[in-house]
Amino acid sequence: MDAVPALDEPLKKVLGPATAKVMAEHLGLHTVGDLLHHYPRRYEERGQLTHLADLPMDEHVTVVAQVADARLHTFASSRAPRGKGQRLEVTITDGSGRLQLVFFGAGVHKPHKELLPGTRAMFAGKVSVFNRRLQLAHPAYELLRGDAEETVETWAGALIPIYPATAKLESWKIGKALQTVLPSAQEAADPLPEPLREGRGLVPLPEALLKIHRPHTKADIEDARARLKWDEAFVLQVALARRRYADAQLPAVPRRPRPDGILAAFDDRLPFTLTEGQRKVSEEIFAGLATEHPMHRLLQGEVGSGKTLVALRAMLAVVDAGGQAAMLAPTEVLAQQHHRSVTEMMGELAEGGTLGGAENATKVVLLTGSMGAAARRHALLDLATGEAGVVIGTHALIEDKVQFHDLGLVVVDEQHRFGVEQRDALRGKGKQPPHLLVMTATPIPRTVAMTVFGDLETSVLDQLPAGRSPIASHVVPAADKPHFLARAWERVREEVEKGHQAYVVCPRIGDEEDGAKAKKKAPEDEAEKRPPLAVLDIAEQLARGPLAGLRVEVLHGRMQPDDKDAVMRRFAAGEADVLVATTVIEVGVNVPNATVMVIMDADRFGVSQLHQLRGRVGRGSAPGLCLLVSEMPEASAARQRLNAVASTLDGFELSRIDLEQRREGDVLGQAQSGTRSSLRMLAVIDDEPVIAEAREEATRIVAADPDLERLPALRTALDALLDEEREQYLEKG
Repeated sequence: MDAVPALDEPLKKVLGPATAKVMAEHLGLHTVGDLLHHYPRRYEERGQLTHLADLPMDEHVTVVAQVADARLHTFASSRAPRGKGQRLEVTITDGSGRLQLVFFGAGVHKPHKELLPGTRAMFAGKVSVFNRRLQLAHPAYELLRGDAEETVETWAGALIPIYPATAKLESWKIGKALQTVLPSAQEAADPLPEPLREGRGLVPLPEALLKIHRPHTKADIEDARARLKWDEAFVLQVALARRRYADAQLPAVPRRPRPDGILAAFDDRLPFTLTEGQRKVSEEIFAGLATEHPMHRLLQGEVGSGKTLVALRAMLAVVDAGGQAAMLAPTEVLAQQHHRSVTEMMGELAEGGTLGGAENATKVVLLTGSMGAAARRHALLDLATGEAGVVIGTHALIEDKVQFHDLGLVVVDEQHRFGVEQRDALRGKGKQPPHLLVMTATPIPRTVAMTVFGDLETSVLDQLPAGRSPIASHVVPAADKPHFLARAWERVREEVEKGHQAYVVCPRIGDEEDGAKAKKKAPEDEAEKRPPLAVLDIAEQLARGPLAGLRVEVLHGRMQPDDKDAVMRRFAAGEADVLVATTVIEVGVNVPNATVMVIMDADRFGVSQLHQLRGRVGRGSAPGLCLLVSEMPEASAARQRLNAVASTLDGFELSRIDLEQRREGDVLGQAQSGTRSSLRMLAVIDDEPVIAEAREEATRIVAADPDLERLPALRTALDALLDEEREQYLEKG
């Protein structure tokens, strides 16, 4: 890091300890380099800034104006009963309108001395209304003195950068701090290789940093943004390309199915033909399994597209080749469910070593944390001897005691529940690195897949199997139209009378521990102020009220594993009519007879989560119905989100909406920190072309120079990125 000492300089040395402390605690900025990469959120033009005529209510604004007059009033109040209370009223104008500023108490002295009529200044505060007039109470301000060279230069430029700020540190104070460190930008080492930069007409990094913080024209901002986006996309893609390259150097045992093996026997007993999509994706996977380097593939499938079947065929291909396959599920409920459906699909092929087993059968073993000691011993023995060709389990598979005879394939279900470290721990169980197949039912836009799962090749299953029914979705506005909710419960009764079953989903369980967590949510508006509806309360209300006489059961994450499994078995067998549950049913639960789902407080769930939940109905031949119950007012953002879910069954379209409405940091998991996204300039949805091109360039550069020996500045940028990522892993603990 010797090459860039100026950018590594701690801020407390340059700006003083007080400012540096606020920057570190509130903005996560520690060095000169961090501050230089704290980019303006937007820019105000002098003309735009000064329109007092169109100030938005309740928003934080920055205005430049001139003081028209200032008056100090005294008044009596409970704190100052003898008329000693002081209020300073300052009227400012900019030619388009007037605005009143008000200061109280001890806070009047400084502005009373400084805000004299004729003074020009920059004011920032929240617009409120008092006596039907707009005002700013106790605004922060910065005088624009013509004599002070620096201030004039800072604010008289055409474009004023507005920085992501905090209550403790206004935008212009950040701007001033940047003035101090900006000369260091000249020493920024440029991570982009010269030919790439020149070939794309991008400005050098020092120039981009100067232009982003001190633009003279809008073209300057465009130049700087184009360059800085490339940096972010490129450095991230180089990190991923190096990971792909390193993985491709590892040896793996090629696994090819036998023409007369267990896979062929399994295909023969399938009661249906595979969809075109399932065939195509299976071929991609089989081609990956046949190579001498570990396959790393992401299988994205719409809810209900038959991913489990595709994964099972891949596992059987590995068993054919003499290896073992492990499927890792995020919850015990899901592991048990997968185990049940796999053994049902395989029939006698899953009964290896027993009298009724088919000739080329194997054993399918379940391994979870809550199994009894004897069952667990048996399972571990079957894994170690190789008796079990297929194992399905939870995190228990990662434990040190678990030994495989010859692990050839790891299938990870619902990737967003697993960290990279857990993937790696399971991969370490093979004598040579096993092949890896990661499945997700959360549709991911292509660019996010390239960014988050950039170390994986991607296969997409977007066709639903024949015989699947469409799902109708409707929003039920419980507060505006209570009779709609009553009708929802009637619909549930009607479905049960037809011999079908229903889910009712609630955001929380309903014991105290849960209630405390629920209160921490940021209130979006009025309806958010009550705690979210709970499974235990709703189940009781329904059983006594609108669903009296029906068999209502409860399922949630804090039940004992055996109890959960018993409830799921009863529901799957049709011995319960209505299952009131938390999101434990979100992934993988398969009950084809369930046709209706009512999601209570639907606005408390994310778009992708609602889409996942909805995929639990309509899995049989009868049409599915999903009712999204919400008390949010029609105009709220939450209701618009629900309308979007109701209007389309296209998961990829919904994931785009989801991403546009949330901070990218929420979606980008591994590549991001919780507090501050490592993507400051790049917008994953809008900048698809940049990400795709950066990925190509990164792959080419890493293939030619895997250790980046000829590109020291790129290595430095990479170390900084990976350092941040390692810290985040530690934080996530």
